[in-house]
Amino acid sequence: MTGFGRRIAPKLPAGVVSPAVTLDGRESGSDPVPEVPIAKRILLGDPLASGDADDHLLRKRMALPIFASDALSSVAYAPQELLMILLIGGTAFLAFSPWIAAAVVVLLVVVVLSYRQLIKAYPSGGGDYEVARTNLGELPGVVVASALLVDYILTVAVSVASGVDNIISALPLLNSWRVELAVGFVVLIVIVNLRGVREASRAFALPTYIFIGSVGVMVIVGVIRWLLGDPPVATSAAYSVQAEDLSQAAVILLILRAFSSGCSALTGVEAVSNGVPAFRRPKAKNAQKTLTAMGLVAILLFSGLTLIALVSGVHYAENPCHLIGFDCTSPQPSLMAQVASATFGMNSIPFFIIQAATACVLLLAANTAFNGFPLLGAVLARDGYAPKSLNTRGDRLVFSNGMIVLGIAAIVVLIASRANLSTLIQLYIIGVFVSFSIGQVGMVRHWRRELREMNTLPAEARTQNSARFTRREIRTGLVINSLGAALTASVFLIVTVTKFTHGAWLVFLAIPLLSLLMVGISRYYRDVEHEIAYDDDTRFGASGDVALIMVGKLQKPVVKAIDYALAARHDKTIALHVAVSKESAQELQREWQEHRMPVPLVIVESPYRAYAQPVTQFITAYREKHGPAVVTVYLPQYIVGHWWESLLHNRRARRLAQQLMLVHGVTITLVPWLLDSSELIYGRRSRPLPGQERAGRSID
Repeated sequence: MTGFGRRIAPKLPAGVVSPAVTLDGRESGSDPVPEVPIAKRILLGDPLASGDADDHLLRKRMALPIFASDALSSVAYAPQELLMILLIGGTAFLAFSPWIAAAVVVLLVVVVLSYRQLIKAYPSGGGDYEVARTNLGELPGVVVASALLVDYILTVAVSVASGVDNIISALPLLNSWRVELAVGFVVLIVIVNLRGVREASRAFALPTYIFIGSVGVMVIVGVIRWLLGDPPVATSAAYSVQAEDLSQAAVILLILRAFSSGCSALTGVEAVSNGVPAFRRPKAKNAQKTLTAMGLVAILLFSGLTLIALVSGVHYAENPCHLIGFDCTSPQPSLMAQVASATFGMNSIPFFIIQAATACVLLLAANTAFNGFPLLGAVLARDGYAPKSLNTRGDRLVFSNGMIVLGIAAIVVLIASRANLSTLIQLYIIGVFVSFSIGQVGMVRHWRRELREMNTLPAEARTQNSARFTRREIRTGLVINSLGAALTASVFLIVTVTKFTHGAWLVFLAIPLLSLLMVGISRYYRDVEHEIAYDDDTRFGASGDVALIMVGKLQKPVVKAIDYALAARHDKTIALHVAVSKESAQELQREWQEHRMPVPLVIVESPYRAYAQPVTQFITAYREKHGPAVVTVYLPQYIVGHWWESLLHNRRARRLAQQLMLVHGVTITLVPWLLDSSELIYGRRSRPLPGQERAGRSID
């Protein structure tokens, strides 16, 4: 025989583990999916259980479009920005473009190799932030984190603005809707990402691979036509350029500025190192392979697109009115659109495929930030440098709060810049090279420390490979990251000099401010932890247990609160009414006696219509008379179904709770009463009368 209400688990054979059982006797795996509002379910889907997280990790072929779309899409605007800056000096300056493009490719190779080393050494997903914080200290780590967060915001803004640019190049009538289109696409990308990593990868994989394939085919066709003596010719090749008179120093600065603009092809490389936790096992190796594939594809597309743009004679000016013969009242076609029309013909099917794929991949390049920003935000929250809400997973096992913050910030930037790509690109890549440079310096220090530890190991340990890395791996990493640190630091100086007066000063202002904010958050959390830490000086001296039920009128919510208080079996239960008029107090007292309520009613007067102060004074007086009792205040509260209903109630319970929380020794219990309209949210009404549900009687 078993006791009433108990459940005895059956005996299982040896080696068989019993499933977890919840308090009500159900197996933990049989829990029903929690109810969610219909609108949220349609947009985001049903909630996912925490145990399903491993099922949503990414394979390499799905991780490539998720993490590499930013780096791959940059080939759509990096050659355009490079040629645009050179054209300021005239068409003769385009002769420098092959050498500048070659320098960008060399830098890209070094950075990809450097980040392969970083992934090997720090596979936890912190990326440059973790490297800098571990090897260089708190301040460099915070600066790197701030730079990355700023860069992720600008990645979304630049990618979306560039995608809208390509849409307008194919459909010029949409030019007046530029900002609205950009904001709408950001909202759409946020919604898709909130549905989860696996769903996002499915949505973004096809456009990314179509972009790679279509641009690759266009480059191959253009090169073949060039080799056969029939090179494609861009529509802008016939336009001459109104060049500026430049001094020798200005020429050097112009070349350096073109190089810094071309370096936008490197954006997004760091995203893979920040997103290692999202890969399937073995995480580090899969991330390294994805990074290598991304680097190879980006190099081939960037080089090929730059070559075809030069062969076809694309002239893309910073100011379209400087193109002699061009109607500058019309939007200037993007470099990608000009190359596609020159290769396949304007308004041809391949032209529209390339434009559609380019627009899609540019818009989806923002998705790289929507993976990197939330992951970095979660790491920062875990380390105490960001609000802890950023480390909370949503219904779909993604860091939804970080995604929403990123979306709002990107929308603000797009509206402020009117979604103008030329304006946004000046703010871009500063943050990237701040993190590149500091991260690579941190990796150099990491390898030097590993080498010192290797030298201190006994000979037997070194021969048995008991260290984390072999001596060869350490030396290889040291060489690669030293080269990476030297090159990225040099490029950072070039980018700073050439872009500072063109708007990049805003980034240099934002990074320190964000760093100070993060340090302030860390200090706040540290102080709170110190304040609430337990110590042996704590004394347990409270005696007595009193329940105060706040009563306005004798209504069902108040009766429900009384029932809860009686069920809790406090030492003493009192109903307390704050009287702002004698008439209301007399009416309540009459009803209380008429209905024979089971708890005494105490009325305190409040001639100045305050509520919290009379309650506080009552508690103080009670304690002076009866000793230091613990007081539980029960506050009935309405739960409504329409947003406008909250405006029609005075929400006195919430305000009173906030004030009484400041009183020592007082705890607050909110007793919800669901109005009929709440059925819209919860799908039910909270309408059992006090005691009926516990007694086993149900109500319709």
